[in-house]
Amino acid sequence: MANKDSTGDGKNRLYYGDNLDVLRRLKSASVDLVYLDPPFNSARNYNVIFARHGDTRNGAGAQIQAFEDTWTWTQATEEEYSEYVAGGAPLRVAEALRAYRTLLGENDALAYLVNMAPRLVELHRVLKPTGSLYLHCDPTMSHYLKTLLDAIFDARNFRNEIIWKRTQAHSSAKKFGPIHDVILYYGKTASPVWTNPRLPYTQEYLDKYYKFDDGDGRLYWRADLGAAGVRKGSSGMPWRGFDPASKGMHWKYTIERLDELDAENRIYWPKGGSGWPQYKRYRDELQGLAVSDIWDDIDKLNPRSAERLGYPTQKPVALLERIIAASTQPGDVVLDPFCGCGTTVDAAEKLGRKWIGIDITYIAVDLIIKRLIHTYGVEIMQAIDVDGIPRDVEGAQALFERNPFDFERWAVSQINAQPNEKQVGDKGIDGVARFTLDGTLKNLGRVLVSVKGGKTINPSMVRDLAGTIEQHKAELGVLITQQPPTAGMIDAVNKSGIYTHPANGDTFPKVQIITTAQLLDGQRPKLPLILPPYVQAQKADLTSEQPTLW
Repeated sequence: MANKDSTGDGKNRLYYGDNLDVLRRLKSASVDLVYLDPPFNSARNYNVIFARHGDTRNGAGAQIQAFEDTWTWTQATEEEYSEYVAGGAPLRVAEALRAYRTLLGENDALAYLVNMAPRLVELHRVLKPTGSLYLHCDPTMSHYLKTLLDAIFDARNFRNEIIWKRTQAHSSAKKFGPIHDVILYYGKTASPVWTNPRLPYTQEYLDKYYKFDDGDGRLYWRADLGAAGVRKGSSGMPWRGFDPASKGMHWKYTIERLDELDAENRIYWPKGGSGWPQYKRYRDELQGLAVSDIWDDIDKLNPRSAERLGYPTQKPVALLERIIAASTQPGDVVLDPFCGCGTTVDAAEKLGRKWIGIDITYIAVDLIIKRLIHTYGVEIMQAIDVDGIPRDVEGAQALFERNPFDFERWAVSQINAQPNEKQVGDKGIDGVARFTLDGTLKNLGRVLVSVKGGKTINPSMVRDLAGTIEQHKAELGVLITQQPPTAGMIDAVNKSGIYTHPANGDTFPKVQIITTAQLLDGQRPKLPLILPPYVQAQKADLTSEQPTLW
């Protein structure tokens, strides 16, 4: 498919699919900022990650589920490697991959780098000359990723290695506690957008230094007027009886400017005339403290945080707000190719930037949509184009054939239920919807959802769902099918019974069937008011800086 400008119509873009395929469709030099937090399961044993291919002593073949690292060394990885080093990647990138293979051998770490290389090349291509890239990783792979980025971006365009102190003291066996992540910051060229971000001074600092008052209520700090080194010219001349050269110094200002500052009452003269004059730096004129490359003022999300969505690698919005504010202007385009639970797009939306999000799992795309709707209201979807999810029956069938598990997640999400995160031990249940039984969140009812995407369906599927409802003491069940139900299935549904809501007496069929065609047509099963799935993020209050909780 030919490249296209993904924001040419003014809409934000959310893509469900492989980010390499999506990136190749994007127009060159169309993005102002890239932030990526590519998955790498560094929590696994270090020996497993770097074990040579074929060494199974450390459990390197363990099953990997949704949300976890999916890059392992396979025959497909071998083919990709051969393609890249044979001319499919820029020369310096190919040389880096060859060096990595010599150093690492065939293992998960090399597979990760082989998969990252073409994606980083594409990200470099889509960045504008004034654009920036921030790659978030941990110390397990940061040094390898930095040399790979040097090969793609040019080492001269490396800006910072940012250390994010994500947690406090953390004990670890036989080593210092790991408490930080690494964020590698590169410019596309030597002149990326930079807004010179600042932090507020602490009240303790202000009270200690900015404590002097002329009587007009403006507090100030007395700063030196001199700087080290003797100079010729106006700034090295004596002024008002004070000769800076006598102390091996010069004035920070010209003599003419010193006269102007004195006339403006910006010079402090010590009582008795014995001390050197000083410059009055007023508290209300402070620009703030320059942000350093060690960030210890943004904590990771704790389990009870209002932002918490249940996504294991979720980052705080404040972290992304700092990055976006530092390297973009309002209206610029922010891209996150591994957007996960949508923290980047949420921060971009909040700061008035355009955005592009890509994720390969449907559960992440569904979570992002619901997060944005909850935070900004359903009308936000008018400004978002969601690409890659089914829009008709043929699209639903194509999704089923490509990835049956994501088909189940998509179908479950259509009735506002929460899909399973893992495709193991579900006992025929692919998702759960919840509703309140008494108007509170302490007493909830459950709707068990089962999805059948195959061509063969029969009445036993209805009876199995009814039995599972009974076994799990749930209230209701919904069977979603790709094919129209048979007469026997409809008969089984009619015999499944009725559920009466204890609070209002409303009645509902105990088991219901709905097809994907009906869902795509806007129809929904008859259910009590379903609560939004996932843990909820903070709801945006567009009239105040203080957010409210749902």
